[in-house]
Amino acid sequence: MDIKTSVEKRVEWIKGVLAASGAKGIAYGNSGGKDCTLVAALAKRATDNVVGVIMPCESSRNYGEDREDALAAGKMYGIEQQEIDLTPAKTALVSALGDALTAEGVSEWARHSALININPRLRMTAVYAVAQARGYLVAGTGNACEYAMGYFTKWGDGAYDFNPIADLTVEEVYEHLRYLGSPAHIIEKAPSAGLYPGQTDEKEMGVTYAEITAYIKGLPVPADKKAIMDAMSSRSAHKRVPPLRYEG
Repeated sequence: MDIKTSVEKRVEWIKGVLAASGAKGIAYGNSGGKDCTLVAALAKRATDNVVGVIMPCESSRNYGEDREDALAAGKMYGIEQQEIDLTPAKTALVSALGDALTAEGVSEWARHSALININPRLRMTAVYAVAQARGYLVAGTGNACEYAMGYFTKWGDGAYDFNPIADLTVEEVYEHLRYLGSPAHIIEKAPSAGLYPGQTDEKEMGVTYAEITAYIKGLPVPADKKAIMDAMSSRSAHKRVPPLRYEG
């Protein structure tokens, strides 16, 4: 892949999306990670009207390392940043849910999953509110590896108006970031959704991004890792299709 050409084509594509929609600019969720940093750099090349939304929610990492990296990326590319603390909103929502997540038959794992997925759904609600107020579109920030494994939250970070990096593997994301001179500490840190302390993508999934890349390219992978990825892909199939509609 010629990275220079790839960047140019993506920027032109974004310009076309904006022109076709009549939108005034782009909003994106800024977690300080690799994917949103690349999307930010591409968006800024397409339009000056870009805003990043930094949204800490519960995790101490969101208030420290993630925030610092998000601000650094925004400063580097000259992008306005808005900070919205969503912890009070989540606290209020969990309180309103009451015992709905502790009903008979609800496992501890299911409860934990439901609770941590509130975070990205609140974040997308906030990003869309900022975008709508400005007449902007919301840019998605997921890569091809995450998409194939379903490693995103339905109606959370899986919701967006357009995604300029959806076809890129994680290594290709890094290649683009290096070409664009992105902050080294963002490139070098372990990928993480930052949903809870100590969380990293690869540890949570049980496979590396290199193994996922090989898997989606049809290359050989260890049998035990293939079994994990087969299961993840199958389990998340519903995330990769439009909502089902009865049409009679």
